[in-house]
Amino acid sequence: MLLMRALIAIAIASVAFIAQPTFAEDAYQVAVIGVLGGRSAAGYAPIVEALRLYIDKVNAAGGVNGKRVHLLIEDDLASPLRAAAKARKLLTENKPVLMLDASLSTTYAPVIAEAKKAGVPLIFAGSICPREVYPPADDDDFCSTAVAATYDSRAALAFVQEAASEPVRIAFVAMAIPLSRLEIDFAAGEAPHLGMTVVYKEGILPPTQDYTPFANEIKEAGANWVYSWAPWVTQIRTYEALRQIGWSGSYVTWAQMEAEAELERIKDPKFYVVGANALFADALPVQKEIVEAAKESSGKYLPGQMTEGWIAGMIVEAALKDAGADATPSTVRAALQRLKVDLKGLRGGPLEWTRDNHLRLKQYYRVYHWDGARIAPAKDWFAYEVK
Repeated sequence: MLLMRALIAIAIASVAFIAQPTFAEDAYQVAVIGVLGGRSAAGYAPIVEALRLYIDKVNAAGGVNGKRVHLLIEDDLASPLRAAAKARKLLTENKPVLMLDASLSTTYAPVIAEAKKAGVPLIFAGSICPREVYPPADDDDFCSTAVAATYDSRAALAFVQEAASEPVRIAFVAMAIPLSRLEIDFAAGEAPHLGMTVVYKEGILPPTQDYTPFANEIKEAGANWVYSWAPWVTQIRTYEALRQIGWSGSYVTWAQMEAEAELERIKDPKFYVVGANALFADALPVQKEIVEAAKESSGKYLPGQMTEGWIAGMIVEAALKDAGADATPSTVRAALQRLKVDLKGLRGGPLEWTRDNHLRLKQYYRVYHWDGARIAPAKDWFAYEVK
């Protein structure tokens, strides 16, 4: 009798085990392509890490619609061929309802092609927003990244025009890569319409070691303002070379993720960063959440590098919640096309997408500098409607 009872118990347990859904079946599958290794990892790995930390927090609180969110993360090493292969693998083997790309713009075309073929919506989180997300947007492509080409330069030039106390003689500095050059070309074309005199424009090659020759040219051209929209190395090394040769003008840069730590290090009231994300000097409650999450994970990235990934996590959570427990790529796409997320102060307003606009309805900007005692706004939030 005891043996019979034991066998029955084992049989019941076996049936229960077989009937238990696997983790994959009982979770939303979300694919992530990112740069986690190699030279470019510093600009993208913190975004993926912050996304993971946010989703861990969501899962610990019960998930979304009672289901866990399973991130399927692959490292593309910033290689277009590898990105295509990794995307294809994730999309065919794991059948995700959503994919995110946190990698270089060179990987965009193959990843977009693979996602389109699989019918899975794709969010760019952390790199330049591609043209496909601007109105009229492609149905499948979305972008949460703070950067917005042309709007960024309009914001920077509006600040220069407001802050300048004398006629503006402005120099423009790009990295010699396509997107940086295009943005600086746009800015240089806009400046004369604002009453500014363009005295210098240059694209500096990525492997440049000595920025002094460029600094000398800028100084000799008589620039009293410089604007740079480029990877941080070009922005900061041009600035430092200018100060080393005694240039005393004002310098405006795009607020890359290194910006806050550099403002603290430099302590120059005439060094300005313009961006769409709040700096952690604001000490917002949501920023304290990010700080705590980073501390608990014992990660190697600074909280100030994690805003983009945290915002991406908020978007994933909101889209899945709207799409429902039985979400499919189609229902997630529909949710993204009507998305509105309160970013809790991480930007100047909510992130909102519509059927035709997958960048955002309004792009908010704030300008920061060192005010002599701390990092503070030099110009508070202002916005442009994205059309």
